Amino acid sequence: MLRAVLFDWGGTLMEDEWSDEIALEGHHAGLTALSRDGLPDAAAFTNYLREHETELFPLASEDEIDIARVMTTSFQEQGVDLTDDDVRVFLRAAQDAWSSYYTLAASTHALLEALRSRGLKLAVVSNTASPQWLLEPVFERQGLAERVDAILLSSEVGKRKPHPAIFEAALATLGVSAHEAIHVGDRLEADVVGAARVGMKTVQAVWFRADDTPVDIEPDYQAFTQMDVLNVVDRLAA
Repeated sequence: MLRAVLFDWGGTLMEDEWSDEIALEGHHAGLTALSRDGLPDAAAFTNYLREHETELFPLASEDEIDIARVMTTSFQEQGVDLTDDDVRVFLRAAQDAWSSYYTLAASTHALLEALRSRGLKLAVVSNTASPQWLLEPVFERQGLAERVDAILLSSEVGKRKPHPAIFEAALATLGVSAHEAIHVGDRLEADVVGAARVGMKTVQAVWFRADDTPVDIEPDYQAFTQMDVLNVVDRLAA
C-alpha cells in the first residue's frame, strides 16, 4: 500500500540555475550586508572558492560539508576573521540572491495538493550544504513548507544522497516503511540508486533534465511531466 511520496528539490520540484555569475552575485550581496572594512573583493572571493572547489566542496563524498565552516575558513585564508553571527549575515544575504534564481515548476503546487488529496504523506529530501535555518524562508516563499509534511536536508542529517541515512530519516519522520513510499528525483545515482537501495520504488523526473549517468539500478518509472507522477501513484494505488 502506497502511503508516502518523497521528492528531491532542485531539478525536480524546481529548476535551480547556477553559474559563476550567480555565485558572484550572491557573494557580492553577502559582502555588502557585512558592511565592514577589510573585506575581500567579491570577484576575488568567488575566484578563491572556485580555485579551491575540490578541497572545500568534496561533493563526491556522501558526508555533507559545513558551509558555515567553509566560509569562515575561506575568509580566514584571505586575512579576515568573522564571528558566527557575521557568517550568518553573509550567508543569509547570499542565499537571498541565489534563491531568486530558483523557479518552481508550474505544476508543483497542483501536484503536491493532488497527492495530499489522495491521503498521501509528502516529504522533500534534498542534498544541500545550506542549513535548515537558511532555507526555511525559501521553502515558505515557495509555498512548499505548507504543502509537505517534512523537509529533510543533508545539511541536517550529515549525509548526502545516495547515502541511506537521509532516506531513512525521511521515512522515520513520516512514519512509513520503505515499501510504502516512492521517491521522485532527477539524479540517477543520488535519487534513483539511493532510494532503491533502501527499498523504495523510484521515479526519475526528466521534465527539467534527463540524467543519463550509467548506474547499476534503473528507475522503476520515468516521469516526463510532473503530472505523470500522479499516473504512477494511481497505478501503484490500484
